[in-house]
Amino acid sequence: MSARPKIATAPAAKGKPVTLSTLAERKALGEPIAMVTAYDYPSSQVAEEAGVDMVLVGASAAMTVLGYPSTVPITLDEMLMLTAAVRRGLQTPMLVGDLPFGSYEVSDEQAVTTAQRFVKEAGCDAVKLERGGSSVDRAGAIVAAGIPVMGHVGLTPQTATALGGYRSQGRTAERALEVCEDALALQDAGCFAIVFEAIPSGVSEALMPRIGIPVIGIGAGPATDGQVLVFHDLLGIREGLGARFVKRYADLQDEMTAGVAAYAEDVRTGRYPEPRHGYSIDAEQLAAFREQL
Repeated sequence: MSARPKIATAPAAKGKPVTLSTLAERKALGEPIAMVTAYDYPSSQVAEEAGVDMVLVGASAAMTVLGYPSTVPITLDEMLMLTAAVRRGLQTPMLVGDLPFGSYEVSDEQAVTTAQRFVKEAGCDAVKLERGGSSVDRAGAIVAAGIPVMGHVGLTPQTATALGGYRSQGRTAERALEVCEDALALQDAGCFAIVFEAIPSGVSEALMPRIGIPVIGIGAGPATDGQVLVFHDLLGIREGLGARFVKRYADLQDEMTAGVAAYAEDVRTGRYPEPRHGYSIDAEQLAAFREQL
C-alpha cells in the first residue's frame, strides 16, 4: 500500500494548545505533525515562535547539551531540570518528557513515580519511553495512572549497544517483524503516539495501515504521520553532519564561533568596548567622588 498524501497545514495558532485530540484529528485528516526537541528556555521559545506541534525534551540532551558520550548517563534530576526550563518557554506545543535510562525499567511502580515527577515537577503533558518488551507493561501502568505515553521503536538510543550501535533497525524480515510487534504492543498498551526511528522507509509504509495512533518518524521515511529532528542537528549547532536522516536548515555553530572569535579579537585589540557601550556620570558628581577618594 502506498503512503497517503500529506496535506500542508499552517502552524498551530497561538493560544490553542495542541492536545491528544488535536494529534488524533491531524492523523485522521492526513495533516503532518511537526515535532522538534528542545532542552532549555531559549530553544523552547524558538519552538514556540516557529509554531511546531510538539516539543520533546529528549534524553539526547545528554549528548547535545551536557556533553555525555551517550544518552545513558543523564540522570532523572538532570532531565527534570531541563524539562522544567523548556516548559517555561512553551504555550502552544504539546510537551513530552523522555524518561531517562534506569528511571522506569525496574518496575511499574518506578515507572509511574518517574512519570508523575515529569508531570508535577516539570509540567509535562506526556512522557516517552523506549522499546517494546517490558516497556510495554511500563507504558500500560503509566497510562493507567492517567498520564499519556508516547512509545519509541526501531533504533532506541538508550539501548543502542544491545542493538549493535547507532544503526538502522528492521532491515531484515525478522527484525522488521519485531519492530512491528513492539509498535502494536505499545499501541495496545494505550500509547497515544509512537516514534519510529531509523527503520527502512518501506517497513514504515507497510506498518502504517496497522497503526491507529499518530506515528512520528525520524529516519523512517515519509509515510509516517509526522517528523521529529533534534534541535541541534537541524540548526547545525554541532560538529559533523549527524545521522543520514538529518536535514540541516542552518549552520549556527559556525556563525556562533565566528561571532565569539570576533568579540575576542575586539577585546584583545581594544576595539571593544567603545564609548557608546559605557555609562556616564555627571561631571560634578565625578569630581566630588574623586575628592572623596
